[in-house]
Amino acid sequence: MKLYLDPGHGGSDPGAQGNGLDEKDITLDIALRIRNLLNNNYKDADVRMSRTGDSSVSLDERTNEANAWGADYFLSIHCNAFNGDAQGYEDYIHSSLSDSSKTAEYRDVMHEEVTKVNRLRDRGKKKANFHVLRESVMPAMLSENGFITNDHDAALMRDASWRQTVAQGHVNGLERAFGLKPKEESDVLYKVIAGSFQSRKNAEQRADYLKSKGIEAFVSPATISGEQWYRVQAGAFSKRKNAEQRLEKVRNAGIKDAYILKEGKGADSGGGSDGYAIKGKTFLSPELMDQFVKEVNADAIKIGIHYLIFGEYYGIRGDVAFAQAMHETDYLRFTGVVQPEQNNFCGLGATGPDNPGASFDTPREGVLAHIQHLFAYATTDSLPDKYPLVDPRFDLVARGSAPTWVKLNGKWAVPGDNYGQSILKLYERMLTSSIEQFQQLKQKIT
Repeated sequence: MKLYLDPGHGGSDPGAQGNGLDEKDITLDIALRIRNLLNNNYKDADVRMSRTGDSSVSLDERTNEANAWGADYFLSIHCNAFNGDAQGYEDYIHSSLSDSSKTAEYRDVMHEEVTKVNRLRDRGKKKANFHVLRESVMPAMLSENGFITNDHDAALMRDASWRQTVAQGHVNGLERAFGLKPKEESDVLYKVIAGSFQSRKNAEQRADYLKSKGIEAFVSPATISGEQWYRVQAGAFSKRKNAEQRLEKVRNAGIKDAYILKEGKGADSGGGSDGYAIKGKTFLSPELMDQFVKEVNADAIKIGIHYLIFGEYYGIRGDVAFAQAMHETDYLRFTGVVQPEQNNFCGLGATGPDNPGASFDTPREGVLAHIQHLFAYATTDSLPDKYPLVDPRFDLVARGSAPTWVKLNGKWAVPGDNYGQSILKLYERMLTSSIEQFQQLKQKIT
């Protein structure tokens, strides 16, 4: 299926404006998310966009390009505006079409799937003589995703998780309407990584150790954040179940920092560790976490213990969450809009200089909010009640929408195409640092 995806307005045309938002920004963000979901998860979707940045594109240019390309479907993403009271979602096909037309059939499916998830008032299915609907030779639909001039709708538009959910609703509709086929597991390769080192010699020692335990292993060079690293690979499998069995064997051999790296056509954007779940056991000690950040920022406060305690209670990878905090705060140097006194280690609610986000009374409370926010993304389970809910944005999250770190892409950070991968790469450096510290201690003892 060839989809021509059209984010409304752009460049010198901001579209509708209200509540400090421009329609062109919201539509582009949603459209990019739709494209990424289709490219990452479906093997028979070919997507072309009228714009991928803040550029001016005429209406004629949009429809002419779609027609010349031979698109199967034209989908135009918009937001509405009126008097401040009007709110909700509606979509349009051309006014000349009957309700029994193929275009109407597609729109019926799209409307059903989008309104299932978008938390907007359903204003119904409509018709109009819009240029993109009239001049496109293929079936076409225009969706109006809320009123930017309405306080309720605009508050949703500001939330990255809502925009991701709206994008997913559109994709669900496209999957049903066009019978899109998800990428199969055979398109993916699951690699068991048993450590990453900046020293090739150390990587070779790890590989030799695994071989002595009867586990296949070899050294694979990798460039991470512009630096040369040496990964120890202990197998690669087309089925995740087999990779998990090998991972267990590696960990039973004493390599507790091993993990599964998902790569291939079916992996998320950036080829990151999609299979690396947010929920799970914390491996690094608070001392190792704190020592890691101290190597970069000698004045850093110690918060590792909070990530261990709250991570274990909520079943969240506390050490990876700590890596996320280092990514967000520039190793607790707070060089962005969030200030140290806010105790906001994950950028909760921060959108820019005019809105630096949430503040918490103590570092402990800030870490608790961070872990609770990850819990909201990772699972649909009820929040355990031992600790009070201090995350002010917990109820704004599309529950269970990001069970892995890479799935946070475009949700926690916008556009954030490689957000999760960046966290995992930093975590790899934490693991390597801890291994080197252990080896240095062992040498001193022996």
